[in-house]
Amino acid sequence: MGAIIEPLPYRNDCNDNYDTAVSSRTQVIYSQYGLAIHQNDHQARRRFVEWAQNEIAVVPDFHKRILFSDEAHFWLNGYVNKQNCRIWSEANPQVYVETPLHPEKLTVWCALWAGGILLQKR
Repeated sequence: MGAIIEPLPYRNDCNDNYDTAVSSRTQVIYSQYGLAIHQNDHQARRRFVEWAQNEIAVVPDFHKRILFSDEAHFWLNGYVNKQNCRIWSEANPQVYVETPLHPEKLTVWCALWAGGILLQKR
């Protein structure tokens, strides 16, 4: 069994509605895609911030060298990519979606950094 952690607010990234988790004690929060939030995630984020602060102290323009990127697929047949819509819950739901093997799609990749925005469509 997972360790007891503080509950996280229910979050549905597809809209602006946010609700709090029903339980005051939660073992592990799962997404519908098998991703889980664990007790030591907070410490890992803190270690990353401390590392980044040290890098900024050594290299003053370090923050200008960071590139954030992501990509999304848009199916041309109307299929909605559930990967772009994460719903977190207290249970580990099993979701099955039937889709064509190779539907036509448009892939968009974008990156943000101090120098601006990079955008590519494939």
